[in-house]
Amino acid sequence: MPKEGLAVNAAVCVDVGSTYTKACLVDLDDARLVRRSEVPTTSGSDVLIGLDAAVAALGGAGELFVCSSAGGGLRLAVIGYESLVTAEAGHRVGLSAGAQVVHVAAGRLDGHAVAALRAARPDVILLVGGTDGGDGEVLLHNARRLGTSRLRVPVVLAGNADVRDEAAALLAERRVPVTVTGNVLPRIGVLDPGPARVAIREVFLRHVIGGKRLSRGGRFASLVRAATPDAVLAGVELLADRSGAGVLVVDVGGATTDVYSALVPDPEAETGPRRDVAGTLWRSRTVEGDLGVGVGAPGVVAAAAAEKLPVPVIEGGRPYDAATDRQLAATAAMIALRRHARGHASGPGQPRTGGRDLRDVRLVVGSGGVLRHGGGDAVLDAVLGDTAGGWAAPAGARRVVDTRYVLAAAGLLAGAHPVAAAALVDAL
Repeated sequence: MPKEGLAVNAAVCVDVGSTYTKACLVDLDDARLVRRSEVPTTSGSDVLIGLDAAVAALGGAGELFVCSSAGGGLRLAVIGYESLVTAEAGHRVGLSAGAQVVHVAAGRLDGHAVAALRAARPDVILLVGGTDGGDGEVLLHNARRLGTSRLRVPVVLAGNADVRDEAAALLAERRVPVTVTGNVLPRIGVLDPGPARVAIREVFLRHVIGGKRLSRGGRFASLVRAATPDAVLAGVELLADRSGAGVLVVDVGGATTDVYSALVPDPEAETGPRRDVAGTLWRSRTVEGDLGVGVGAPGVVAAAAAEKLPVPVIEGGRPYDAATDRQLAATAAMIALRRHARGHASGPGQPRTGGRDLRDVRLVVGSGGVLRHGGGDAVLDAVLGDTAGGWAAPAGARRVVDTRYVLAAAGLLAGAHPVAAAALVDAL
């Protein structure tokens, strides 16, 4: 990874978002945040213009650590064996990898299913199916069908180990880029997200960043180390490990509202009679692509009506006034938390899966521009006071707003500079 203007024992962490590019300068000797900057993302021309401006505004230099959600971030499609087990497991893993899951299919792909997949415009396909040693026919059929579909979307293959190499060969012989990794569900009830999460990150960096044409030349692609939600989840995981307690983060953006939860593992949930056949993901993320305070504002209005909540009044285009922004952010956060905790249904009349029991959370963190600029208390009051949303809010949790936007920076630094990363989350 290139080092630009490297200063001794300093790091510059940059999040190139869809709306704003945020940068912070971290002193690695003292393990502290020195200063931060924020400029509009220049996605209409070249995102490097905004990135360089944000770095220059810091007045210092260091090794660059960059994450990005510009251009819509990572769009992932999941194809599994059947909806309630392997496809659901793949869905959970995809969200944990920092992706926006735009399509989920289960069973043998046919012409209609391939057309629906194409219409979803994924950047990456996560192909799963079967536990190790189980039925491999559906995985092989779907690999063969993807190979002949003329879709040239990169595939992460994370299914039945017994037929994985054969499935990979079916894709490779049709020149479909394929990355082979460990099964997301090696046994019923055992969810192993790590290998697939790493593979999705590598494919995102290798195939997706450059393909979005966010910048001319290869410099931007060479700088990006992760999708922003992946970096933030790494920061949330570190925060949970440091605190030893359950953590909940709600991040309200202009286009999406993301929810992260890191819970303390319960052995009974892994082995007991209430075990989830699709496995339990103790560190999880959901993204609500229809909820935001900018381009996502109409989605908040529609979702509020569906949830029987007071409907924010928005008139004309952006920008809204501060009071409207706060109402939009509070409503978006409340709906996103409801969806995160209640789980989702794979179709009309289907049971909800993937829900989260958040009652034991002891730290709730708010993030996003509206929260950092004075709306944090109103948003957190709304989500923790929600008694009619079909989920049990945590009681007695400590609340904090990530005003310095350190979770993404901590996640970026966690591998190379763990002491500095830990200090950033400890200061929340």
